[in-house]
Amino acid sequence: MPGSWLYEMSWSEVEEYLKRDDRIILPIGSTEQHGKFAPLGTDTLAAIALAEDASAQTGVLIAPPLWFGWSPHHLVRPGTITIRAEVLIEVLYDIIRSLAKHGFKKFVVINGHRIVNISWMQIAAERAQRELKVKVVIFDPAYMSKGICDKLGFGPVGHAEEIEISHMVYKYPNLVKLEKARDYAPEEKSLYHVDPRDPRDTLCYVPSTEDDMKALIEASGDSITGRPTLSSAEKGKKYHEHLVSRLIEVLEMLKG
Repeated sequence: MPGSWLYEMSWSEVEEYLKRDDRIILPIGSTEQHGKFAPLGTDTLAAIALAEDASAQTGVLIAPPLWFGWSPHHLVRPGTITIRAEVLIEVLYDIIRSLAKHGFKKFVVINGHRIVNISWMQIAAERAQRELKVKVVIFDPAYMSKGICDKLGFGPVGHAEEIEISHMVYKYPNLVKLEKARDYAPEEKSLYHVDPRDPRDTLCYVPSTEDDMKALIEASGDSITGRPTLSSAEKGKKYHEHLVSRLIEVLEMLKG
């Protein structure tokens, strides 16, 4: 069964829902390039897939997805839409404020756009908790999948690598043209790693510049990092089911 979407309901149906539950899921991603072989909506579609399957099992309502994130470095490829982080803070805060006015008290923000979105989400969540007296938690797949990625043989987090492309191949196979994928593994860095599984330094992330991305394109022939050719629906299914189970744990934690 599909999840329960707020935009499919009337105001009276939402009113009835609030009599029995005060939780809601907010899927947030981005619209940005994911190489020649994957859709611009990859990050948002990943968040939607997790929200829908967790909702189907718990009955928790899902707010309309936010299709935009902070993606200035991906403007090197056409189709990318980036929103300034300071604007996104206000948008997320206003979404929560609107829903809180009607009785929603517990918000699970699914971040489909990895580390780039986290900083502004944290700022909006802290403000909402302080000013609106609600509970906001962030559900980030990169952090919540640390327990299974090594078991599945996934390489490090990159961009459009086998982790998120396996997820896409499982949930949205018609949108991925894997035959166009090419691997690109950049040289190992000694500092500033973005994969939360890495035991070395993983903080202090700053998005790349457009010049950095142009250099990546010149080196790789595309605008991705990682090994998407290793993607598979089988691994994507196990990855997805693990994340859904973790998301249900979070929702149960907020129940009551």
